[in-house]
Amino acid sequence: MRLRIVLPILAAALAFAAISPAAAITEHQWEAQAGQQEYQTLQKKGVILHSSPYYSILNPIAARIAKIADPQYDFPFHFFLVHMSQPNAFAVPGGNVYVTDSLMTFVQNQQELAGVLCHETSHDIHHDVYNLMLKNQRLNMLASLADLLFGGGKSRVANIVLGIGTQLESLRFSRAVEQNADRKGAFTCAAAGMNPWGMVWLFRRFENSNMTSPPEFLSNHPGDAERITALENLFKEYPATFSRFNPNVSSATPLR
Repeated sequence: MRLRIVLPILAAALAFAAISPAAAITEHQWEAQAGQQEYQTLQKKGVILHSSPYYSILNPIAARIAKIADPQYDFPFHFFLVHMSQPNAFAVPGGNVYVTDSLMTFVQNQQELAGVLCHETSHDIHHDVYNLMLKNQRLNMLASLADLLFGGGKSRVANIVLGIGTQLESLRFSRAVEQNADRKGAFTCAAAGMNPWGMVWLFRRFENSNMTSPPEFLSNHPGDAERITALENLFKEYPATFSRFNPNVSSATPLR
């Protein structure tokens, strides 16, 4: 009797796993809703800084990056400062990029800040959160299948999907995803006229520091040395794009 129940469920699971979650909610809808939910979450926490002197530093750099990144994504990019103790930045589906006030004191020049922003916009352009959601949803498919078969329906799928879209400030991406964001970010910075060597300077400074607790936007990523090497190789591979930029940190523009 138990076998007769399990086999149809397993067959349905295999069939359902082959169907895109877009059958329940489209990628565009999911990204918009996930972005709205995260904004509301941060707003309720009271951490979004709607007025801060740091905006005078952030906004001009963000505007240059958005001019390049906006045409490559379904939503325009908006940049918000948030009050958090850990230096961090994270992009949310729907085009919101959050920068902690602690990061504004951690970076030492405009190019380092631009490198972080270019990296984060790349995650949205590549739809990395949505793709991670698809992967996680498939892994959780069997666990939720009984509810789907016996009354949960599309609303249950939507809840699972949207649940992964919240609390994005602590999201973890794979090594390959982060390296692709570095690569794309370097091209974005170059197109915006921001020296992409700022990404390298930031990684080098952290690599040579004695910090016991790394900034979150670095601690969950590939090793600094690996990222530096990959970027240096990228700059050599595309001299037409990158050779005009000075690799010496002494050429950096002060943050303030």
